Amino acid sequence: MVNLIREKAVKGLEPGDSFTYTRRFTKKETMDFGDLTQDYNPVHYDTRWTDEKGFEGLICHGLLVGGMICEFGGQVGWLATGMSFKFLGPVYFNDTIQCRVTITQIDAKGRAEAEAVFTNQEKKKIGIASMTGRLPLEKERQILSRMVAEGDISNKLAEKPYGMNG
Repeated sequence: MVNLIREKAVKGLEPGDSFTYTRRFTKKETMDFGDLTQDYNPVHYDTRWTDEKGFEGLICHGLLVGGMICEFGGQVGWLATGMSFKFLGPVYFNDTIQCRVTITQIDAKGRAEAEAVFTNQEKKKIGIASMTGRLPLEKERQILSRMVAEGDISNKLAEKPYGMNG
C-alpha cells in the first residue's frame, strides 16, 4: 500500500492540492514535549493556572499541535523556510485534531507556499498556519520514487493510505 501524500509528491504537486489527516493528542505526548523543549508553562501542568485562565483543563503545547504540519512536510519532502501560526483555541488532552494543508503557490524553482487549518473533534477551528518552503524538483522526485519502490523503509507512515483530498 502506498501513502497517498507521498505518491502525489512523486507525481508532482500543484497549487490547490490539499491533504487532510488527524491525530489524537495525549497527556504523555504533552509532558514529553515539555521535557524536550523545556517549556514548563503552568498552563500545561497545573489546573489552578488553567482555572484562573478560564480553560476547562490542562492544554497541549501549541507547537506540539502545530507540528502536525511536519507530517505533510515529511511525506512530500518539503524543505521548510518559514512558518507562522495563529492559535485560536485550546487543545485538551485526548482531543482529536484534523489538519488540512493546502498548497497555494509553487514557482518554477519549487518554492512554495501553503496554509493549514486545524479543527477539533467538534469541528471548531483551533488554529491556522502559513508555510513557505521548497518542494522536491524532478531529480529529487525520482529519488523519492525509488525510495517508494524499495518499500519506503525509513517512512513509518508508508503503510498509511490517507491524506489526499481534492
